[in-house]
Amino acid sequence: MMKMAESLELVIITGMSGAGKTVAIQSFEDMGYFCIDNMPPNLVPKFWELVKETGKLTKIALVVDLRSRSFFEEIQRMLIDIENTSFIDTRILFLDSSDSELVSRYKETRRTHPLAMDGLITEGIRKERAILEDLKTQASIVIDTTSLTPRQLRDKINQEFQSSKDVGFRIEMLSFGFKYGIPIDADIVMDVRFLPNPHYIPELRPKTGLDQEVYDYVMHSEQTEDFYQYFSQLLFKIMPGYIKEGKRSLTVAIGCTGGQHRSVALTKRLAQALEVEYKVNTTHRDKDKRKETVNRS
Repeated sequence: MMKMAESLELVIITGMSGAGKTVAIQSFEDMGYFCIDNMPPNLVPKFWELVKETGKLTKIALVVDLRSRSFFEEIQRMLIDIENTSFIDTRILFLDSSDSELVSRYKETRRTHPLAMDGLITEGIRKERAILEDLKTQASIVIDTTSLTPRQLRDKINQEFQSSKDVGFRIEMLSFGFKYGIPIDADIVMDVRFLPNPHYIPELRPKTGLDQEVYDYVMHSEQTEDFYQYFSQLLFKIMPGYIKEGKRSLTVAIGCTGGQHRSVALTKRLAQALEVEYKVNTTHRDKDKRKETVNRS
C-alpha cells in the first residue's frame, strides 16, 4: 500500500530537443519538486517501490526525451500497477518550438541533434517530430518556446504549476566565521569584524550571539546601530529586484572572526526584521566551532 496522506503530483517533462527542457527541470526544482532527468527505464520499478514505501515524495518531475523513449511506457505501466491511483495526479508538459528556432539554437550552441549525427539538423528535427507526435497529443500542457526567453519560460511554468502551497521567494540568513572560510554559496557577504567584540569580555567569551548578554553587548553599540539601520534598509530596498529577476532564494552571509558573537547577533536581528515580509531561514554555521575545538583538545 502507498503511504500517502496527500496526493502525489507527477509531472512528465518532454518535447523537442532544444525546446527548453533544461530550463523546465530547473524551474520545477525551484518549486520543490523531486526531479529526475532521464532515469534508465530498468530503474523505474525500483523507484516507484521506494515512493510507495516511504510516502514522503509528494511532487515529482521526470524528464523524458529521445534518450529514453521507453521511459514513458515504463511510467504508464507503473501507474497502472500502483494501488489507489486516485492519489496520483499525472500531467505531461510538452515543450515545442519552430523548426527554424530549433536550428538556430543548435547552431548557436554548436550541438548536434541526437537524430542527425551524420546528417542535417532539419532532418533530425523532422524525425523527432514524427516520434513524439503521439506523446504530444497526450500532453496536458503544450508550451511553444519559439519566442520565449529562459526567464519567460520559467514564468510560464510557474503560472501553470505553482500552487498556493508552494514556498515563494525565501532568504537564507547565515552567520559564519572568517577563520573557517567564506561560504561559497553566499549571494551577499557582509563583514562585521569592525564592531565591538565580546570575545574580549571574559564572562561573554564562552557564550554566543544568541545569549541575551552577548546580544545586548553587540547591539548597544552606536556603531552597531548605525550599521544595522543602513544595512537592513539596503536589504529591504534590493529584495524586490531579486524577485523581479526570478530569484527563488537569496543567501545573505554575515561574518565576524570566529562566527560566534557579532555575526550571530546581527544575523538574528536582521532575520527577525526580514521575516515580517519574507520567508526567512536562519543558520549559524560556526556558532559552536570554538566549543567543539576546546572539547577535542
